[in-house]
Amino acid sequence: MLSKSRIKLITSLKQKKYRNQHQLFVVEGLKTINEFLNSNYSLSFLYTTQFFDTVKAEKQLLITEKELQQISFLKNSNSALAIFKMNLETTTENSELTVALDNVRDPGNLGTIIRLCDWFGVTQLICNTETVDCYNPKVVQATMGSLTRVKVQYVPLENYLKNHTKTPIYGAFMDGDNIYTTTPQTKAGILVLGNEANGISPEIEKHITKRISIPRFGTLKATESLNVAMATSILLSEFKRKLMIPL
Repeated sequence: MLSKSRIKLITSLKQKKYRNQHQLFVVEGLKTINEFLNSNYSLSFLYTTQFFDTVKAEKQLLITEKELQQISFLKNSNSALAIFKMNLETTTENSELTVALDNVRDPGNLGTIIRLCDWFGVTQLICNTETVDCYNPKVVQATMGSLTRVKVQYVPLENYLKNHTKTPIYGAFMDGDNIYTTTPQTKAGILVLGNEANGISPEIEKHITKRISIPRFGTLKATESLNVAMATSILLSEFKRKLMIPL
């Protein structure tokens, strides 16, 4: 049976300050929980309507659907809810492409970008400190387990770029060079994408060494901009396609 103290702890993890305080976050759904169980993330506890054979009995509690709905962050609870410990990893140097985000605020966008990084083999995602928390329940849900394979680091982005002056730094802008006619200078590079409403901030823009854009092909060209996650998918696809060709 779920105690009041357990319910209070779990529901508190919806807020970033309590996730940071306890160094814990929530994962929901059988598929995503199994992804985390098979990763280097450490399980704190599992609440489930059906026992997991792969989890020690002392690490899980059998609860009812009604109890699960009490603690679930989803509109419709999904069989199980797990609490995992945060990974406190440091950044690693990447010999290929790294994605960097400047003030991306929407959880769905960040979750999708993490999933895109996983799809296109980008193992490192750098975020400035104002970007939404990757352990936000909506972000975790949107990644569909890809968070287990992509290292997400929060750093002062301007300082990070200052320390990578020998690496090409590409920035996504409306007035940049056409991505379809741009050839990567090296296999290593940093691709920077900006805030949903304002794009890349002025302090980050001054460190961009190559401005790139996705051209509009419509006759009227009336669409203001692409969603940041959509733009990420197009840019990563084009970068990876060109990197498959020997430089």
